[in-house]
Amino acid sequence: MMKQLAAVILLLCSASSNVFAQTHIISERSFQFTASAAETRPMSNSVTDIIIHNDTIWLGTGKGLSRSVDGGRNWKNYYDTPEFGKEDISAIAVRGNVVWAATAHSITVDGTSLPEGSGLRYSSDGGETWKVIGQPVDTKNVDTLFWNPQSTIRALGITTAINNITYDIAITGNAVYICSFAGLARVSRDSGRTWERIILPPDHLGSITKKDTLQFDLSPSGGALGLQNNLNHRAFSVFAENNDSIWIGSAGGLNKTTNGGNSWVKYTKQNQVDPISGNFIVAINKQITSTKTILWAATVNATDNTERRGVSYSENGGVSWNQTLLGEFAHNFGFKGDVVYVPTDNGVFRSSDFGQSWIQTGSIYDKVSRQRYTQSTFYAAASSADTAWLGGSDGVIKTIDNNSVPFGSSWTIYHASQKPDSPSDAYAYPNPFAPDDEVVRIHYVTGKTTTAAVTLRIFDFGMNLVKTVIQHAPRESIREHDELWNGKDQNNTIVSNGVYYYQLSIDNDEPRWGKILVIQ
Repeated sequence: MMKQLAAVILLLCSASSNVFAQTHIISERSFQFTASAAETRPMSNSVTDIIIHNDTIWLGTGKGLSRSVDGGRNWKNYYDTPEFGKEDISAIAVRGNVVWAATAHSITVDGTSLPEGSGLRYSSDGGETWKVIGQPVDTKNVDTLFWNPQSTIRALGITTAINNITYDIAITGNAVYICSFAGLARVSRDSGRTWERIILPPDHLGSITKKDTLQFDLSPSGGALGLQNNLNHRAFSVFAENNDSIWIGSAGGLNKTTNGGNSWVKYTKQNQVDPISGNFIVAINKQITSTKTILWAATVNATDNTERRGVSYSENGGVSWNQTLLGEFAHNFGFKGDVVYVPTDNGVFRSSDFGQSWIQTGSIYDKVSRQRYTQSTFYAAASSADTAWLGGSDGVIKTIDNNSVPFGSSWTIYHASQKPDSPSDAYAYPNPFAPDDEVVRIHYVTGKTTTAAVTLRIFDFGMNLVKTVIQHAPRESIREHDELWNGKDQNNTIVSNGVYYYQLSIDNDEPRWGKILVIQ
């Protein structure tokens, strides 16, 4: 079963380089919603993907897929449905009414938590109905693929879904492409009924064509079968410009075809004069403006100590690259005309001059709900008209971004929370929680008709006072409230694992009590 933590699960993909541990699968502590609440708010505060198509917003989260068709006021959640079950979403792609989503979970093998792909979901009617497709696997340990009459390629058969998890999807007019890391890059031309493994260049070649005589193994790892280990076959990201021009990013470089896969050229930190910053390609996207067309790539250091994490971008189709945001771990890209948004481990960076200069999200506070965004890690960005949407490890947020309202001057925060069952109810979420990754929120309404004085105290299992979070703080009667505890005591030290109790006092009423479980 998946470890119930509202935090990123780091995937150990290579024993030779810990950079591959930076990829993410999200999972979240249990938190149940009533049916009505599930239709008005996203189910999860861990958001790894945002896709906006026309007026529809799609979220990929630690509790399934969510969709809004009214600008985020109401959400349809697919979590715990027959088609999606209780799975994480690891990738989304949308093209017209066609929607693809990849699902995943974690399993424990010999005491180690490992990610496992649980398949794909496909809709041709905008998410009204879905077809379930199993995670693509092979039947043989080793088989042979035919590149051309003079070249046969030995291929590692991926016979398990463990570490075979689809991290990115691209849809063209005649095919769907997926990148599943240990499960290779694959393409289906029949809506997922069958899948073809894509033959990319091995690590020692910068390109392959149908005219070449080739001898190498299509294998993301060597192992006991004696196959060559090629990092470039550990496919992680994909972007489709059209039916024939496809970009695939791997742990060994950035690959491009302009003829539907009949030939590939590979770009790495080592094989160009003006190269990408690192060979592990986390994300790829294209920005098209009235004056420029720019390909953006989140490029992370892999095995060479000259590589650096950062962002690489090209205005000439990959012939040369500029490097920016060096030192930052970027996860994706969003665009609004000339503006590019880059979600990273240290907030979201915004540039309106094509990467020459950047501004960064600072403190994020919703003046209406009085909620704060407490985490720095962001995974997703998208825009609709003048609104930028951002997602990360503490929910999804939006801000207006235009000449009249500067980016970040006003925020709206969407947190997954359920309205208290009664005016005297309160609860903590996420629960349990890990103070080194997040905060816990005490959610309540005052039950008053006028402003009330609220005090929140935390006690340990022996009922010793640990922290007074707020004391006699004024809280309005017209809204739901969240009080935040960061898991620290009065000395600003993170508390030990265990059971803690909160005492919520409102005016002179009987205090409301609840339990919080701290697990690091």
